Amino acid sequence: MSKEQKTIFNITGMTCAACSARIEKVVGKLEGVSSVSVNLTTEKMTVQYVAPATVEGIIQRVEKIGFGAKQHIEKKEAFPEDSLNREEHIRSMWRRFIISLCFALPLFYLSMGPMIGLPVPGFLSPETYPLRYAIAQLCLAVPCMIVGRRFYTVGYSVLFRGSPNMDSLIAVGTTASLLYSLYSTVRIALGEGHLAHHGLYFESVGVIITLILLGKSMEAVSKGRTSEAIRKLIALQPKTAILLVDGEEKEVPIEQVVPGDVLVVKPGSKIPVDGEVLEGFSAVDESMLTGESMPVDKAAGDAVYGASMNQSGLLRFRATKVGRDTALSQIVKLVEDAQGSKAPIAKIADKVAGVFVPVVMIIAAVAAVLWLIAGKDIAFALTILVSVLVIACPCALGLATPTAIMVGTGKGAEYGILYKGGDALEAAHNIDTVILDKTGTITCGTPTVTDVLPAADLSADQLLSLAAAAEQGSEHPLGVAMVARARELALNIPAVTEFEALTGRGIRAQVEGEPVLAGNLALMEENGIQTADLADRAEALADEGKTPMYIAREGVLCGIVAVADVVKETSAQAIARMQDMGIEVIMMTGDNRRTAEAIARQVGVTHVLSEVLPQDKAGQVKALQQAGKKVAMVGDGINDAPALAQADSGIAIGSGTDVAMESADIVLMHSDLMDVPAAVELSRATIRNIRQNLFWAFAYNSAGIPVAAGLLYLFGGPLLNPMLGAACMSLSSVSVLSNALRLKRFKPFHHNKNRKDDKQ
Repeated sequence: MSKEQKTIFNITGMTCAACSARIEKVVGKLEGVSSVSVNLTTEKMTVQYVAPATVEGIIQRVEKIGFGAKQHIEKKEAFPEDSLNREEHIRSMWRRFIISLCFALPLFYLSMGPMIGLPVPGFLSPETYPLRYAIAQLCLAVPCMIVGRRFYTVGYSVLFRGSPNMDSLIAVGTTASLLYSLYSTVRIALGEGHLAHHGLYFESVGVIITLILLGKSMEAVSKGRTSEAIRKLIALQPKTAILLVDGEEKEVPIEQVVPGDVLVVKPGSKIPVDGEVLEGFSAVDESMLTGESMPVDKAAGDAVYGASMNQSGLLRFRATKVGRDTALSQIVKLVEDAQGSKAPIAKIADKVAGVFVPVVMIIAAVAAVLWLIAGKDIAFALTILVSVLVIACPCALGLATPTAIMVGTGKGAEYGILYKGGDALEAAHNIDTVILDKTGTITCGTPTVTDVLPAADLSADQLLSLAAAAEQGSEHPLGVAMVARARELALNIPAVTEFEALTGRGIRAQVEGEPVLAGNLALMEENGIQTADLADRAEALADEGKTPMYIAREGVLCGIVAVADVVKETSAQAIARMQDMGIEVIMMTGDNRRTAEAIARQVGVTHVLSEVLPQDKAGQVKALQQAGKKVAMVGDGINDAPALAQADSGIAIGSGTDVAMESADIVLMHSDLMDVPAAVELSRATIRNIRQNLFWAFAYNSAGIPVAAGLLYLFGGPLLNPMLGAACMSLSSVSVLSNALRLKRFKPFHHNKNRKDDKQ
């Protein structure tokens, strides 16, 4: 069986949710296609398929129903920047609107002026020169139609192919107005001058097109604003790099850098690509990747990342990842993919929009016919027809979900919260249980010396120095922690002449000619060393989740050095925040129960799963799911991969440069557990926004269509003017976009409370 492929296509010609729904339906019927998702906002289609489906076959099927399609090709440079195209599109939309407005305003005045007593030029008087008056309106309406010709070319094209969309509604409605007005003009030419007052609807054509162009222009601007997060990330990338060639520095475009090149980065300059330091020492600001405000010291052997800022020293480094392989590029790709994906909630709107347009056309035709049967003239029936067609355009319906997802995922990226797709963003809002891995998630992940308890006549520094000397040859994390702490305090570490690792117990060494033991209680008892004086202290340390290491010299206990994987500063606050949000927090670890419960007490967790093997973690998640829980698993993303994949929301927490993006649904760039409740908060805010958008879009169409069909008029109320219907339709789209853009004001709880420096 052939391997399933995933291909992204650029789609042109879409104007509303009915278009995307039609494309999904038609492409989805192709043999071999397993899934298809069309995003109206990003104009991209993602298709998963196996043979016999092909890229060419998919493109042909899309083109057959009146839309354009071509395979999306990622360019070789770091970021294929399409902002110039977007800006040109926005300028083009405004230009078309302004041209149309220049003709629509005099047309509107000319048609409406005589009705409300405003003066019109004598040579265009409808009473004296009715034919001239009609032809003048025609001459003003035609340029509006030319500027808005895309509504007709696309609208009729998809209508004749059996998949009408928003443009079809506009095209049919305005064409009906135009044809009836032309018919009236012919009758005026034959002597029926009174029709100049009652038979011309040219102004409906011009004003409707102008108002819809205004709405489209505003939509284009709003859509541009939704992807600001990506543009901000792209702007971080420097355009050039300093290449070292035969000892000489040469500035080259960043596209020319290849892995293996040796580059120079000077103080105050941005690091162009990912690499490994060969020479130099400097502090580097990596806040664009990690969110940490403190710069990180870099020396030979350390990794550096493209777009981070070199602050103090000169660095020479070898390029390891360039272009789309850099850490920053991967982040941008993740955000782009999320913004181009579709949340399950969007399917509601798509299904409705897919049948909405043809149903509206039927309603419009039936309403017009019924009014004719009721005795109204053709002009009245035409007003009903055009009003229903124009007011019902499902633009707002199609924009309700993708715009909110784009803003939500972009906002998440600003705070270092990366959702892998619309489904990941939506799933997080339902979370009621969070499982936290202990090591590296609640704790820092690296053992640290926490207590130094000397016995006999030693000082704390002398005891730590002796312990570090004995542990110099050890690769055990506890020994490494002691050596690191001694060096941090600049203590003198004596030389070691003999070293022996005692598996499961500790080490034996000769320090300055004296035998030294460092290890657990079993090692002390084995060698007949008395530990009673410090037994209570050791017990208390163990109860706190710390590991007491006994140090003895020449058969006499010198003291205890306690080592622990310490809890991160924000862990307790993050857990309290989740509990305040109604989320049950569970800690899961492979550690023994005593250590696990000690850590749990420190951070306020009441439900602990200890001594869980890595292969059993997914089973623990599944058991909670079977109990009806919506579970998020938070881990380092590598050894927790099965559990991350099993969870409703897998959340990888890490530095953001080597995170397990494959198994996790959400990636947290910071090593801050506070971003877990923030990810749920943002998801809830986004889904709430989508529901508001869908409600208003549905409510608007539900209320607007009966009014346009003459329901109010039936009971003595006003008749909806088609031009007012066009204005309402445009405003409904703008209101949905404006509501989605409110998400840009979102700020996580802990940023409001604790990160005053983040406030602009």
